[in-house]
Amino acid sequence: MTDLEYMRCALYEAQRAASEKEIPVGAVLVYQDTLIAASHNRRENENDPTAHAEVRVLQEAARKLDRWRLTDCTLYVTIEPCPMCAGAILNARISRLVYGADDPKAGAVRSLFHILNSSALNHRVSVRSGLLEKECRLLMQSFFTKRR
Repeated sequence: MTDLEYMRCALYEAQRAASEKEIPVGAVLVYQDTLIAASHNRRENENDPTAHAEVRVLQEAARKLDRWRLTDCTLYVTIEPCPMCAGAILNARISRLVYGADDPKAGAVRSLFHILNSSALNHRVSVRSGLLEKECRLLMQSFFTKRR
């Protein structure tokens, strides 16, 4: 599969989140061209502040691969990760991140912070942004318009 196809899987997860009245963020993790884990935000339904799509996917992938170092994995996320998720991505040693839309209010990859490529840290993540950006952004905007 291609980056575009994997991002469509993440977008599907984000749509699932919206249908569950969760902030519509979806994520999938790929290892050796195989989708290993897929999830979406579940903070509201699980009453868990850490139940972000990215964290849930990292946890599931670590269990399936039976290791915490997720090197040689690519994480696809619909929205730019927040500081907590960027930290988890670094700690998991993810090699590559692909995300859809920037998050000007909480983005920790390039909008507010540059955590994944900080020279102060010992790991760097290759980043591709803007894939299916319009669809990812519109899903988020639609969710918040309905909520208000």
